[in-house]
Amino acid sequence: MAEPLYIFLFAGIVSMSVALSAGALNKLALEKRPAFMQKPNGQITVIMAGNFGALTLLGAMAFGFLKLHWWIPLSCMFITFPIVHLLIFQRLLGDFKTLILMLPLTLLAAVSLYYYW
Repeated sequence: MAEPLYIFLFAGIVSMSVALSAGALNKLALEKRPAFMQKPNGQITVIMAGNFGALTLLGAMAFGFLKLHWWIPLSCMFITFPIVHLLIFQRLLGDFKTLILMLPLTLLAAVSLYYYW
């Protein structure tokens, strides 16, 4: 049971972090956005990264419900993943650095979900 739990937790945390960071960056005022988001392609990139994070999160949740007890993914979705993002990643790195750091990890998480499914 330990291996599916680790895969689920890793995939869920990094994908939730990407989705929340992309959402927070999109909600910033135009003058407060990072320089690369001033261009239309930068904003589209952030939106696509957030969508990719959300899709990977859905895959992690499906994997968790399939391989683990039902209450583990449910409680992680609404309690653990947002708390880890808000209290650790957002405070230490900020939204932009969290997005840049977690995006490759989300890609790795999607591949590992596919491989271990």
